[in-house]
Amino acid sequence: QVQLVESGGGLVQAGGSLRLSCAASGRTFSRYAMGWFRQAPGKEREFVAALSWSGGSTYYGDSVKGRFTISRDNAKNTVYLQMDSLKPEDTAVYYCAATRAGGTLSWGPLGYDYWGQGTQVTVSS
Repeated sequence: QVQLVESGGGLVQAGGSLRLSCAASGRTFSRYAMGWFRQAPGKEREFVAALSWSGGSTYYGDSVKGRFTISRDNAKNTVYLQMDSLKPEDTAVYYCAATRAGGTLSWGPLGYDYWGQGTQVTVSS
């Protein structure tokens, strides 16, 4: 069982940056592939980024490619999402997710076994 807690959300102006963190409980965190998703009001949950258990493989959604960076620190049981050049359309609740399939980078929500409660990111124009 893994519990995930996101932090780092907030209000930022367009063009600014934020770094989200996702702290995981459990001693097997390093075996899990991790992902970030987001959901804006009235929209479906959207894939943002994924990272393999080792951090050696990454995958990004088209809308964030080149602006967001996913990384992890297995010693701290934490995964990060660095968000640069933020746009108003990035406004959403951001969720961290984990999958036991450590080598699999999934872009679909069904590919993940555990979810955090989400953190709000608001980008003003």
